[in-house]
Amino acid sequence: MNPIATDFLTRSFAFCETIALLLRREDGPRPQQRIVTLEQALASRYLAWLAYENDTGANIYISANPLHPGSRKRTKESIASVRHLYIDIDIDGDARLAALRASEAVPAPTAIISTSRGKYQVLWRVNGFDFVRQEQTLKLLAIAFGGDPACTDCNRVLRIPGFLNRKYNPAHRVTVEYPCASIWTPDDFRLDFATVNATPFAGSKPPRKRPGKHSNSEQDWAWVSHELSQGKDAGKLTRELASRRSDKPNPLYYAQRTVDVVSARLWLIEGIRIDDVITMLESRRCFEIPATLCSARAREIANTAQRMIARRKIA
Repeated sequence: MNPIATDFLTRSFAFCETIALLLRREDGPRPQQRIVTLEQALASRYLAWLAYENDTGANIYISANPLHPGSRKRTKESIASVRHLYIDIDIDGDARLAALRASEAVPAPTAIISTSRGKYQVLWRVNGFDFVRQEQTLKLLAIAFGGDPACTDCNRVLRIPGFLNRKYNPAHRVTVEYPCASIWTPDDFRLDFATVNATPFAGSKPPRKRPGKHSNSEQDWAWVSHELSQGKDAGKLTRELASRRSDKPNPLYYAQRTVDVVSARLWLIEGIRIDDVITMLESRRCFEIPATLCSARAREIANTAQRMIARRKIA
């Protein structure tokens, strides 16, 4: 038995609902997919089989939303209803999760899954979302909190807590916490929906770093640092960087964050107090970023810059 997995599945789905399970090995053949009812997935023999597959190298995933009864595939057309909103946080996870927790723009998450060290999948149990509004909200969540912008499909899969993440050696035990048991509605997510259509979410791949060469992002960092140290206006610098990096899924978000992290780092090195750095970052972006996000974002960026300085000292 796997009580952690059992608890997660019963919290996430209702009896008689159809769900999709995905088993994927890092270096194995094609993934296995099983379309089953919740009762079938919770059967002792079925959980024992999943545990065996996981112990022998398979990663175990679950569909974020229930499927229509009788479905044979996990396509968008197979999804019966919107059960969860979710965000994948893979970079600077602890700081971005802290910003999400502190934000007044989103309610408390239903579940926070720790998929590996510093990486999270955050879920909100919801009601009243159609598929269009779900996708819009997922995109906004990714923009606001630095999540993976590719994870905005209704047929996404999530790791199941209680199993091992086999992507790493040694494997990482996937854990979960449940901050809130409420079911949320669209009105509980106070994000700026007007920004969705203005945000380019083309899934362009970042350029590969050549051996011995600095990446484009490293070159951007060095250039922004130089320009700021020479007194260039941060607003103009942001617009210029965004125009240079049209290859990014969201050039404006990338430019704002790069300029602000560099600024925060320079200010902290100059001896400016972190609370004052947060205030300066808020003031800079208060007309560009919704007020409900601006404060948490400024705090997260200042803390990120502070950790960067501390790591440099240790190194």
